[in-house]
Amino acid sequence: MRIARLQPVLILAALAAWQSPAPARAQDTAVHRCTLMDGETVYTDKRCEDVGGMDRLPETGDASASTRPYLRGGCSRTLSGLVYEITAAIDAHDVNRLAGVYQWAGTSNDVANRILDRLEDVVQRPLVDIVPIRPAPPPIVDDAGNVVDDNADGYYPQTASAQPRPTGLRLEQTLRNASTPSRTVFGLRREYGCFWITL
Repeated sequence: MRIARLQPVLILAALAAWQSPAPARAQDTAVHRCTLMDGETVYTDKRCEDVGGMDRLPETGDASASTRPYLRGGCSRTLSGLVYEITAAIDAHDVNRLAGVYQWAGTSNDVANRILDRLEDVVQRPLVDIVPIRPAPPPIVDDAGNVVDDNADGYYPQTASAQPRPTGLRLEQTLRNASTPSRTVFGLRREYGCFWITL
């Protein structure tokens, strides 16, 4: 029988594949922003797990369509979905994906070309973190109406209610040399039930 003759060949091929070493992975040289257990932030070229912390950016994997979160109507309905799309676009160096979450309404061709150039620069830089920008909290006043704390430092006291919604996103990145910091601020817009970025 032909199947009986192929069996030893298939067994040898399976053994050879099982014993061959896995390909070596390229060493990760990106800068990571890690949060340690005590809340301290550390920047390192090691994995966050190696320094006893955790990474704050979402894992995007291969950013293929099968791993992307469900985007009803083709847009990010949640802020976390928008952050995921931005992270995945930068990880893949895909300016078109980043442009897909940009609010282009009312933009002329000349302005759109300049914005696209800026977005191209953003996706070429390594991403360290995405930080929400919130409006300044109102000052704290006593019963007589006197300002006790103007909240200029942005500290929210324990008695404050929920933090206000973000009005923008600050991208903390490095230049291509992986050591010089770079920062980009996107405005946030909500239209048609979706979150969009602006410059």
